[in-house]
Amino acid sequence: MGKYTKEDIMNLAREENVKFIRLQFTDILGTIKNVEIPVSQLPKALDNKMMFDGSSIEGFVRIEESDMNLYPDLDTWVVFPWTAEKGKVARLICDIYMPDGTPFAGDPRNNLKRILKEMEELGFSNFNLGPEPEFFLFKLDANGEPTLELNDNGGYFDLAPTDLGENCRRDIVLELEGMGFEIEASHHEVAPGQHEIDFKYADALTACDEIQTFKLVVKTIARKHGLHATFMPKPLFGVSGSGMHCNMSLFKDGRNAFYDESGELQLSETAYQFIAGTIKHAQAYTAITNPTVNSYKRLVPGYEAPCYVAWSGQNRSPLIRIPSARGMSTRVEVRSVDPAANPYLAMAVLLQAGLDGIKNQMTPPPAVDRNIYSMNEEERQQEGVEDLPATLAEALRILKKSDVIKYALGEHILEHFIEAKEIEWDMFRTQVHPWEREQYMKMY
Repeated sequence: MGKYTKEDIMNLAREENVKFIRLQFTDILGTIKNVEIPVSQLPKALDNKMMFDGSSIEGFVRIEESDMNLYPDLDTWVVFPWTAEKGKVARLICDIYMPDGTPFAGDPRNNLKRILKEMEELGFSNFNLGPEPEFFLFKLDANGEPTLELNDNGGYFDLAPTDLGENCRRDIVLELEGMGFEIEASHHEVAPGQHEIDFKYADALTACDEIQTFKLVVKTIARKHGLHATFMPKPLFGVSGSGMHCNMSLFKDGRNAFYDESGELQLSETAYQFIAGTIKHAQAYTAITNPTVNSYKRLVPGYEAPCYVAWSGQNRSPLIRIPSARGMSTRVEVRSVDPAANPYLAMAVLLQAGLDGIKNQMTPPPAVDRNIYSMNEEERQQEGVEDLPATLAEALRILKKSDVIKYALGEHILEHFIEAKEIEWDMFRTQVHPWEREQYMKMY
């Protein structure tokens, strides 16, 4: 985005005719929250003196300790291009602090900073992320509510007239570029109504901020086209779900620490150790990277999403793939992550898993270069390929047993995340679903 001082932001607000500022942050479940202030309160916000009631936010604090401060990250200043009619609206992404000036342990953004600091203590300078978030576009009904009616019948890389979402997607790209995003690709995905817009990699914290901004822009512009954009992992049965592949790389002394020209597959020892860590802890971090009941409807065979714990330098069916680019672009792609994940928490657990592999000098299992979907259970066992959790309940049980992933979240986030997700699972488990009535009402 940019590098700004307080004076820069005051001047930009005046020059751009900004009337309101949204002070944004993200709750534990990944939902964007904001406190909107008039521009007259901007100096107070820039001095970190803007307070809010933390007890009203999912998983934050109890009512008797509710006062919290918003500390804006000045480099996240951006003016929303679509708000020009009655004075523009700008936003600043904030970290959350306690009144005594200490970082709030339940703030996902602050938590990611904690893990990034550990990375730096190991001698690495940067952890880069290139996300690939996918989404569906559905038509709205007369009351502005989303339907299950798709706006096109397009497929992978299709063009208009089949892809009627093209104009919406193009407008999303233009708005994002107007906000400083560098868009690398925009195309229709495999399923009808499904789209992907890829933006350039950035350091992990900036990339997570951009994912949250991206979701907001996509939903806002879609509604202007009479459409509802959803990042729900599997909105429709029988077609591919939406993923958010995460391309990750570590840097040290200005060089990509995953690249070694003389190494096997031109990967460094560090890269193999990082892969080993992400493989070892895959089942444990799945509750975070795939955090909803619906997430596990996507992680099934036959729809391109990974459901087996393996890695490969060429195969697209495993959990972890090593894209062919080398040099500065050498990276590890984790393909299980879905766009319902809180990006700050997802990056914290993925980075911690990889760092654990590096700290303990782990060796990954042999690469699986066959199509895992075509292997039977016995063949998978022979290759040492384990399954990812099949339900949210199973994923939560495994998470609770992992000291490494629990540490990556911290006690506060872990406790409140598990509490919220166990309630979600119990609500789903006890609900009677239409499928059950269709199957059993006449049979019994």
